[in-house]
Amino acid sequence: MESSDPGREFEYLCVDTFIRTFVDARALATAFEIGLIDFLVRSGTAPYASLERELGTDAAGLRLLFNLLVSNGVVSEQAGSVVLTDPFVRALAYRDLMRTKIELGSLAALDFIDSFQDLICNPAHFFRESRSTRLYAYGRCLVDTEENRMQAKRWMKVTTSLTRYEAEVCMKFHDFSHYGCMLDIGGNSGEFALRLCRRHHSLVATIFDLPVVCAVGREHINNAPEKERISFVPGDALRDPLPSDFDLVIFKSMLHDWPDSLARRLIERGCVALKPGGTILIFERSSFPADCQSVTFSILPFLLFFRSFRSPTFYEECLKSLGFQEIGIQKIALEMPFSLVCARKPG
Repeated sequence: MESSDPGREFEYLCVDTFIRTFVDARALATAFEIGLIDFLVRSGTAPYASLERELGTDAAGLRLLFNLLVSNGVVSEQAGSVVLTDPFVRALAYRDLMRTKIELGSLAALDFIDSFQDLICNPAHFFRESRSTRLYAYGRCLVDTEENRMQAKRWMKVTTSLTRYEAEVCMKFHDFSHYGCMLDIGGNSGEFALRLCRRHHSLVATIFDLPVVCAVGREHINNAPEKERISFVPGDALRDPLPSDFDLVIFKSMLHDWPDSLARRLIERGCVALKPGGTILIFERSSFPADCQSVTFSILPFLLFFRSFRSPTFYEECLKSLGFQEIGIQKIALEMPFSLVCARKPG
């Protein structure tokens, strides 16, 4: 069974409006860095003539930055004073996501500029050398040291920010209210589980991930009221025993990291962890869109991994081969296509 979403708009996607191009993103990043955005948030409005002194720039530099921000819809000038536009003020509700997308996109842009030919012709070399790949240093997540935690915290901050909003999307398209216990394989910081537990007060969650990831995840949820219902189990999902007897097993933005054969193996192992009659849920970015006109600055980090994203039919075929029933596919239009695949284990 497959249902197609016509392109539902989620409010948090408004941040992409202000970072459509590299110039847009760099101008906005600079406005954050020099304190312009926070100054205007505090003051509401400021005479243009006073900003040069307030921000420590010269007239020519301020004028260029101001013009770029006007063209990007971030600020406007009214009777000689500068104000943030209403749409940008609304987007500031998602400031963490905006800053994350700028940071991640800037890293990917350097790879795109320096090594796009390798990405097309020699992907193995590209991924050995790329800055984006070095950010996600999974190999350093096996031994829990302070240095490895600091490295993990850098990329987990990115994934946590994205997951914070993607979890809300997933909950709009799937009813989690009837589950009692869930296993999130590759659940990262626990942000996805935290969002679900916050909405559903009887849900208990287990996150299975690498040891350093689990250590950072425990820190992440430590002050959350829901922490007593969220546990972390460290291990290698391909080799180590998984906990079992769950109503729900989730793979969220995890399977695309693996080649087809290992993705199938992970799905098989996840199915074993389910009770008879339990549900498996796969929430992943889908194959990269054919319409390259839709590739904006915020899409660049995912463009680099275009070979990794699959059609949901891959997951459907895996689940059929394992005897799963009531397989459903929902296609969800976000900044790029997502798919939500659910199926029920016989029993």
